[in-house]
Amino acid sequence: MELDDLYRRVIMDHYKNPRNRGSFEGDAVTVNLNNPSCGDRITLQLKVEDGVVQDARFQGEGCSISLSSASMMTDAVKGKRMEDALRMAENFSCMMRGQDVDFDYDDLEALSGVNKFPARIKCATLAWNAMRKGLEQKPDVKE
Repeated sequence: MELDDLYRRVIMDHYKNPRNRGSFEGDAVTVNLNNPSCGDRITLQLKVEDGVVQDARFQGEGCSISLSSASMMTDAVKGKRMEDALRMAENFSCMMRGQDVDFDYDDLEALSGVNKFPARIKCATLAWNAMRKGLEQKPDVKE
């Protein structure tokens, strides 16, 4: 199996079987973002305690890249310190600019080819931008 086929399968698996889809009852950092150029919409919720992302959930509509990225991102940041989650968001942005980065969540590499399609980069980064916005509005973020 070629690497492109494997990446396509990982993306479609997250799209058809999204991880962490849903919402929380009660307190959670909630961010709503959309990508007007293609219609992607996401509501991201984060449970943050003592500077750690305890849990993450999302709801939304969009293309396979947008929703797969949201699934991967929510899975990847759970249990991470806020600073580490923000660093992951920066690394993801670097990957979208074509730079080589390493993640401790291997599925994210499946989105590395998106940088070849500039119109789709906003799809892939939507959930990450929502996470960044949510964590930056928390008062205990340390840069």
